[in-house]
Amino acid sequence: MLSQTYTVIHPSGFHARPSKLFVQAATEFPCSVKLIKGTKKVNGKSSLGLLTLGLANGDEVTLEVDGEREEEALNVLGAMLTKIYEE
Repeated sequence: MLSQTYTVIHPSGFHARPSKLFVQAATEFPCSVKLIKGTKKVNGKSSLGLLTLGLANGDEVTLEVDGEREEEALNVLGAMLTKIYEE
């Protein structure tokens, strides 16, 4: 299992569009993907789960991956958490 903490930098936070793109990318990996903010831990392959975290600009979120291709998943998905998406 690998994990790393990231800071969300998108001015609007991690809203519906970035969440959808993140989930699409996460489902490409056979490993489990979890996102943790404070005491909440959600499935990173679930749009609804991701939206329930309410990730805003400046929030820290921990990405936890476990299983096959976990290192690649951590790199790809971690970069998505710190990306600024066009509106």
